[in-house]
Amino acid sequence: MAQVKEQRILDFVLQNAVKGDPQSVVDAIDKYCSEKEWAMNVGNEKGSILDKIITETQPSIALELGTYCGYSGVRIARLMKPGARLLTIEMNPVHVAVAKQIFEFAGIQEKVQILEGPAEKIIPQLKLNYEVDTLDFVFIDHWSDRYTPDTKLLEECGLLKKGSVLVADNVICPGAPDFLQYVRNSGRYECMNYLSHLEYSERVDALEKAVFKG
Repeated sequence: MAQVKEQRILDFVLQNAVKGDPQSVVDAIDKYCSEKEWAMNVGNEKGSILDKIITETQPSIALELGTYCGYSGVRIARLMKPGARLLTIEMNPVHVAVAKQIFEFAGIQEKVQILEGPAEKIIPQLKLNYEVDTLDFVFIDHWSDRYTPDTKLLEECGLLKKGSVLVADNVICPGAPDFLQYVRNSGRYECMNYLSHLEYSERVDALEKAVFKG
């Protein structure tokens, strides 16, 4: 059976990164996706903006919607303090298997828990099944048509508190106009847009940071 791209990314990491060094894992994935095959990670340019927001926020409990190969999970977890937790939701079992190995190789598996399934089913279970009170930080990077409904679901489930930080990727390319309209006009968020480029390309993209007002 032919290898999928995500398996090829994993193999490159295992062969070229340093076990237990999350930065080397991030660098290896960036190198592979820049030189060999494009992949839908947040990438280094937008990733540096994400790093800055994580460092400023210092979340104790964070949620990621869309694990993919684990690239952004590694970026986020490597900057979280000891004892902090990242829950990351992924519905594709191939991506789950790859990300699990990436997290273990990077040495961050103690901080990260992958929840397999659709976000709309898992979000309502977070309080009861995963010991979540409220979330300090949410990285939204799954299907753009789910950005708005899943944000509203986080609100409805009482998972956001005053100061909870949401960051959404790909809000220009491929775009999430309904999400931008919602967070900017609902009166519930303070928003900031970070103009950048689509991962591993020259196409314009951006991250949107939305801080919940409570």
